[in-house]
Amino acid sequence: AVLTDPAGRDTAAAAGLPVLAVPDPRAVLGKTASAIYGDPSAKLTVIGLTGTAGKTSTAYLADAGLRAAGLTTGLIGTVETRLGDLSVKSARTTPEATDLHAMLAVAVERGVTAVVMEVSSHALALGRVGGVRFTVGGYTNFGQDHLDFHASAEDYFAAKAKLFDGRCRFEVLNADDPALLPLTKPDTIGYSASGDTAATWYATGITGDATGQRFTAHGPGGAVPAGVALPGRHNVANALLALAVLVAAGIAPRVAARGIAACPGVPGRLERVHSPGDVTGVVDYAHKPDAVVAALTALREVASARGGALVCVIGAGGDRDRGKRPLMGAAAARGADIVVITDDNPRTEDPAAVRAAVRRGAEQAGASTKIIEVAGRRAAIDEAVRLAGPGDVVAVLGKGHERGQEVNGSVLPFDDRIELAAALAGRLGGAA
Repeated sequence: AVLTDPAGRDTAAAAGLPVLAVPDPRAVLGKTASAIYGDPSAKLTVIGLTGTAGKTSTAYLADAGLRAAGLTTGLIGTVETRLGDLSVKSARTTPEATDLHAMLAVAVERGVTAVVMEVSSHALALGRVGGVRFTVGGYTNFGQDHLDFHASAEDYFAAKAKLFDGRCRFEVLNADDPALLPLTKPDTIGYSASGDTAATWYATGITGDATGQRFTAHGPGGAVPAGVALPGRHNVANALLALAVLVAAGIAPRVAARGIAACPGVPGRLERVHSPGDVTGVVDYAHKPDAVVAALTALREVASARGGALVCVIGAGGDRDRGKRPLMGAAAARGADIVVITDDNPRTEDPAAVRAAVRRGAEQAGASTKIIEVAGRRAAIDEAVRLAGPGDVVAVLGKGHERGQEVNGSVLPFDDRIELAAALAGRLGGAA
């Protein structure tokens, strides 16, 4: 059978197949797919996570908490799609509705009992999660991104808000983000990394270093020792959100907290590139202004503790939101001592034009910051490591876990972690 709109009815009928014509096929595709696959989400605990930044980190932390409770889990998101012990690289953050319900059906067949899913604004706008019965929905934060797809920031916000239109049994929102206030309801579960005691969950006593943080999580059942193996206050917020959604889903607070604290890290999210030398290398997926601020704030603490400076390699994606490019440059210039501007994924745009937009924002914001431009990402990483001194931190931002660079319709092999490790090894060899 073919699901189409009235304009496609005759074309579909000419193929000799049964035709169902509706005004908006995407609006019913999810529910249709769910019915075809036997309503698989109803047989699972499904945790959906949306927000501008932090979805992937929170998803991995929540998955770790579920596994600590003895559940067989699934994970659907930016980095991978994992159903039990079967894992494949993800093509997009949230699959199309037909693929998504097929995956959930496979999850049920493989004995999975709980799935953590990243829910993108594209997915919500395009109806990809239609028909999914969410046990819990969580919202990390709201900032600028994807204005190449959404008509405005208001449209972007409205798309994300669709996750909280009654499709989740429980809703968990960041109480520290005033942008989310309009979504708050009497039964909303709030969380606060800043220690706002009015929130359902809040953190106090935050301590930590480059290897992670410890804090006390206060919730409806009392205080729970908690931690996360990542630096940065934003990762306390991510851990707190993971804890809140897990408890809402029925996991005991202490079990959930132990699982979150034991999670070794998240691919490409403040991921340390190990080197025996005197420079610390870190790779992060930060590719939007707020994420750049959060990553550099966390790494500034690491650099300061080592008595070193912070060197940042940054670019911006081509064929994407042009308005955020100078904002990302400005965020880098305010957060780092040295900024090396280079290419991210140029796609079909002129890389020099993209770099120029990032540089313009950096130069307008960072009067005391050293700003240089290096064409070619590998050369930029090498230059950043060359400029770094003992105790410094080199942060390569933008691509994180990605293993390719999109250039003129081709995906060229490129992994920031491998390139940074090679540059650090070369530095060590040169010093020997």
